[in-house]
Amino acid sequence: MDVAATDPDEAMTEEAAAATPGDAPPVLTEAALEALLFVAERPLSRREIATIAGVDRGEVDARLGDLEVALRSRGIRLLLSGERVELATAPGAGAMIARYVGADALRLSPASLETVAIVAYRQPITKAAVERIRGVDSEYSIRSLLHRRLVVELGRADAPGRPILYGTGFDFLERFGLTSLEDLPALDVEVAARLAEGLDLEAPEPAPGAETAGVVALELGLPDA
Repeated sequence: MDVAATDPDEAMTEEAAAATPGDAPPVLTEAALEALLFVAERPLSRREIATIAGVDRGEVDARLGDLEVALRSRGIRLLLSGERVELATAPGAGAMIARYVGADALRLSPASLETVAIVAYRQPITKAAVERIRGVDSEYSIRSLLHRRLVVELGRADAPGRPILYGTGFDFLERFGLTSLEDLPALDVEVAARLAEGLDLEAPEPAPGAETAGVVALELGLPDA
């Protein structure tokens, strides 16, 4: 019985073909993820990253976790805001970068600090709710914060008139050295309760007013000028 001889070179070629990159499952490396976020001109969603890399959501989440840890001792941080992610400079480099870009112009007034602090802790929130808490008109403060992209529109409330709901954006996280909203300092129990009262449409007592808003700004640790 004749047995066909196997050409060693042919066998090696077949093995190599079986191991070609085209047949290998896609892998998202930490370096590739960092490079993608570096060149992105806007925050990317986890779904976008998964689609671009050709991997599943679980792998994206795992690499984001690895990258966040790797960047903690460097000059770049990974900012996480729900579904979206972005790279930003580390808070410790803020003073030097401010001198380079002239960011001193971004310093906020006390009114803006109160407003952004309330939005940060109570988002999503309407302008009317902010005004109940502060006790004063907040139209100018909100418009100023929107212009600086520290506050963003999140949608509209399911209420008469469909008022706009506001929240904080990536620029807020970067400006105040936070990697996510989970990094916000915990509020004093009394302050948190008074803020909640300010959002209660049925509350018979007057809104907490600027005193509470100022305390919230101090809790957040924001500069007051």
